[in-house]
Amino acid sequence: SYDRGSTFNVFVGKGQLIAGMDKALVGMCVNERRFVKIPPKLAYGSEGVSGVIPPNAVLHFDVLLIDLWNSEDEVQVQTYFKPEKCPRTVQVSDFVRYHYNGTFLDGTLFDSSHNRMRTYDTYVGIGWLIPGMDQGLLGMCVGEKRIITIPPFLAYGEEGDGKEIPGQASLVFDVVLLDLHNPKDGITIENQHVPESCERRSQTGDFLRYHYNGTLLDGTLFDSSYSRNRTYDTYVGKGYVIAGMDEGLLGVCTGEKRRIIIPPHLGYGEEGRGKIPGSAVLVFDIHVVDFHNPADSVSITVNYKPSNCTVLSKKGDYLKYHYNASLLDGTLLDSTHSLGKTYNIVLGSGQVVVGMDMGLQDMCVGERRTVVIPPHLGYGEDGVEGEVPGSAVLVFDIELLELVSGLPEGYMFVWNGEVSPNLFEEIDQNHDGEVLLEEFSEYIQAQVDSGKGKLAPGFDFEKIVKNMFTNQDRDGNGKVTAEEFKLKDQEAKEEHDEL
Repeated sequence: SYDRGSTFNVFVGKGQLIAGMDKALVGMCVNERRFVKIPPKLAYGSEGVSGVIPPNAVLHFDVLLIDLWNSEDEVQVQTYFKPEKCPRTVQVSDFVRYHYNGTFLDGTLFDSSHNRMRTYDTYVGIGWLIPGMDQGLLGMCVGEKRIITIPPFLAYGEEGDGKEIPGQASLVFDVVLLDLHNPKDGITIENQHVPESCERRSQTGDFLRYHYNGTLLDGTLFDSSYSRNRTYDTYVGKGYVIAGMDEGLLGVCTGEKRRIIIPPHLGYGEEGRGKIPGSAVLVFDIHVVDFHNPADSVSITVNYKPSNCTVLSKKGDYLKYHYNASLLDGTLLDSTHSLGKTYNIVLGSGQVVVGMDMGLQDMCVGERRTVVIPPHLGYGEDGVEGEVPGSAVLVFDIELLELVSGLPEGYMFVWNGEVSPNLFEEIDQNHDGEVLLEEFSEYIQAQVDSGKGKLAPGFDFEKIVKNMFTNQDRDGNGKVTAEEFKLKDQEAKEEHDEL
């Protein structure tokens, strides 16, 4: 048979062999080697075989059993590893990805997906595989390892595959299942942690910041936001992410942790992407850090308000307050308490982010409130490097400690009483008909010190006075004359129709 390059294939005990060989093969194991001596009466007798075997010849056979099966055999399945958790097993019409080594019964390797470094991907139970493999894969868990032994009539039969597999060969597949889904599958959501307090859940059009670990079903990590040390930031429900993630991120709370399992038709499909193979089920373990909607405004919650609360903060007022600043997940960003001093601003002057200007409106001294500021009213997409992440929602716990009323809009200085009719002469102390910046500054300072006038609080005195002086110095020569000097209510009202 070696000379012919093919095994001898035959049923035993059915008269297809000489009587001696029929007896000699009984009880043999695959890979067993026997030396068989057969007398003429159990071989070809007194006639022999013309030209080949003489009459009354004793025959000697050196036999090596390569394969063995019976027409009543079925597929044999031997599981040698099974994961503790097995939420789902292979059913008819499922799509699976698996690795295998394919051998004959004698251990000879004829094929291996490992050698090709890619899984074998196929539907199960609908005729895409040989019948024995269709049967052998049913009931498997992802991560399970089993040996599937298939008789030839459930494999490639009498003809073989015309390549590596000869006719009538039993096949042994050592299989590990890596992936499993059904084309009818939707996403699967497993809640791992839901905060007790969940005032709002994400909706279509919201902008989320979240961390994730992305793995395949067998646990192979393909991506992680944690390794990049920054959240993944995106709109949800609008096609900015794969369809399964778009759906899986809806209805989450800030601080929630959930597992989202996404079949390939809602992930990266048959082609895959990067480290993600084609037709792969994806598993994302996500942690929602915060979310907001571009239509959101500032949210204000009053935690304490004094009983006597008549004077309310307004634009132009000078405020002193303490705050703790944090992210929505509770991460502390900054605190005036740790610095041991208040934060001081002129409300509405652009000294703080727009959301804080809004959050400090209509507050009274002693009031405490929590102000939640969406990023478009805070530090935007860029954030503050090393301090505030991009697109972060900010939470300020505020206590207003002091309020100095500001001046009417457009004024940097006002009189507390009647204005002197000889105002220019009073400022022009040397009576030379010209007022210099130094004279002007000394006069304004004296009016403030005596309580006759008031400067806008919270601004630098020298800058205010220089600005006032420049407005009066209409020809820009550094001197103000009586003709140039006018009070604000004496200014000519010019019309600007073009504006």
